[in-house]
Amino acid sequence: MVEYLKDPAAIYAKSFATVRAEAALDRFPEDVAEVVVRLIHACGIPRIADDIAYTDGAVSAGRGALKSGAPIFVDANMVAAGIIRRHLSSNEIICTLDDEGVADDAQHDRTTRSAAAVARWLPRLDGAVVAIGNAPTALFRLLEMIEDGAPKPAVVLGFPVGFVGAAESKDALAANALGIEYITLKGRVGGSAIASAAVNALAGGLS
Repeated sequence: MVEYLKDPAAIYAKSFATVRAEAALDRFPEDVAEVVVRLIHACGIPRIADDIAYTDGAVSAGRGALKSGAPIFVDANMVAAGIIRRHLSSNEIICTLDDEGVADDAQHDRTTRSAAAVARWLPRLDGAVVAIGNAPTALFRLLEMIEDGAPKPAVVLGFPVGFVGAAESKDALAANALGIEYITLKGRVGGSAIASAAVNALAGGLS
């Protein structure tokens, strides 16, 4: 049998030390670097640090929103499943993808269920935390809604993944002139684990 590390604290410490040793983190302020380390830890790819885009106030806005009990909107149940609840206070994690009527709305609007589900966020979107880790259409629709006058969330954690629209939706987020605070990973790489890691980094930071 191969000898392997078993102590949880040692594994945790070695993992994050390895990320910090291998990733190019110099361009980030420390609060953003903490988040980027968690994103790299979630996917095992240090080079994604080169493709992170963010606003200067994203981390403080996100942490402030979470501390105030703001809801967390996610585009997929897998994002919700990866969020560590013990780091949160009274924050509700909301995924509307499977809500009654969403499939009908998507068919009527000739769009995806993910995009149709975002419309259900509108009543509580103001000051919320949004984490998108799956569907580019969800991020596109969110940006459209805000451009049309919907209230802005405190921060958008934009990590849709895939070959159709993922890179473009994140480019649109990074180029937005709407005053949205955001953290995103440009290109095709993303996913639910990365999106939930971003929320966890804001909620708990690094020990």
